[in-house]
Amino acid sequence: MSTEPRTVTLATADHGDVTLPEPSWCAGHAHHDPESLRVDLIHAGPAVDLDHRGRTLLSAELVQSPHASPGPRHLGGRTPGVSVHPLGQTLNPVELYGLAADLDRYADQLRALADQLDATLGGGQ
Repeated sequence: MSTEPRTVTLATADHGDVTLPEPSWCAGHAHHDPESLRVDLIHAGPAVDLDHRGRTLLSAELVQSPHASPGPRHLGGRTPGVSVHPLGQTLNPVELYGLAADLDRYADQLRALADQLDATLGGGQ
């Protein structure tokens, strides 16, 4: 087993081939577009999806853009974060825990609506 750090070389439109250290959690670059700019290179882990009735409602994945330009942190960047779609933001651990708490509250509201609907329909008749 190699103790060398993993690297990946990706073609870019503006810098040619760019070799990057590849985090152990990265799921690979099968969908890399060689016309990408270096600033747009991204490492992404496996997606965690919330599916219901064959539709993905939310998807989240660990991401890092090692050459990202400075900008709003919620849009991703050099520091790893979790990208959440369709929210369209990259969250840090505190924000991700906050989203999970909001989802818990929302699940409680859905259960209350299901109870209300059940009662409206006569208790499952």
